[in-house]
Amino acid sequence: MLTTEDIQKLTSILATKEDIKEIKNDVGDLRESLQGMIVATDNLTKVITDLHMEYTAITYQLKRHED
Repeated sequence: MLTTEDIQKLTSILATKEDIKEIKNDVGDLRESLQGMIVATDNLTKVITDLHMEYTAITYQLKRHED
């Protein structure tokens, strides 16, 4: 049988509803931050791809001009 002392020890160790709400909020904030980083990475990847294509076109054009 559990004593009052045992119950007090358990309640000091176990997470409360407020603790779980805090964790959910923190996870939500992390999700938003991660989503922002993914969008930024996608934008950067697009810019790099566009620059690579432009560089390739300029290189080809310069080669044709030299020939």
